[in-house]
Amino acid sequence: MTIAIGNDHAGTEYKFEILKKLEAAGYTVLNFGTDTNDSMDYPDAIHPTAEAVEKGKAELGIILCGSGNGAQMTANKHQGVRAALCWNNELVALTRQHNNANILTIPARFVSLQQALGFVDIFLNTAFEGGRHANRVDKISCC
Repeated sequence: MTIAIGNDHAGTEYKFEILKKLEAAGYTVLNFGTDTNDSMDYPDAIHPTAEAVEKGKAELGIILCGSGNGAQMTANKHQGVRAALCWNNELVALTRQHNNANILTIPARFVSLQQALGFVDIFLNTAFEGGRHANRVDKISCC
């Protein structure tokens, strides 16, 4: 499975640890994020990450910024992208089970590294339940 990852300067440290985890588990990772802590504009990393998911170059995505809000808003401009901002385990599981989220948004300044790594595990190992949720998810896209 291929996973796209994107981050701004607030998520660089977490991104490197997530990359290690994903690559050790055998995932192919497309890294669109910055590799430095120098200030940068999050849309410059998030748009290519979301586009990779939108165009099918990656099955799932992970994005990080300080609050997660800007990253999520940017990613959700792309058709077929369902980016979910999560700050606890239950939200991560529910967004996969009920919303079929295909991009996990992590607020790097508001969760610990250990929490973020746990979110990645839950996100990758939780399936969409379908059923009554499928009809709702099908109504999300505007086009």
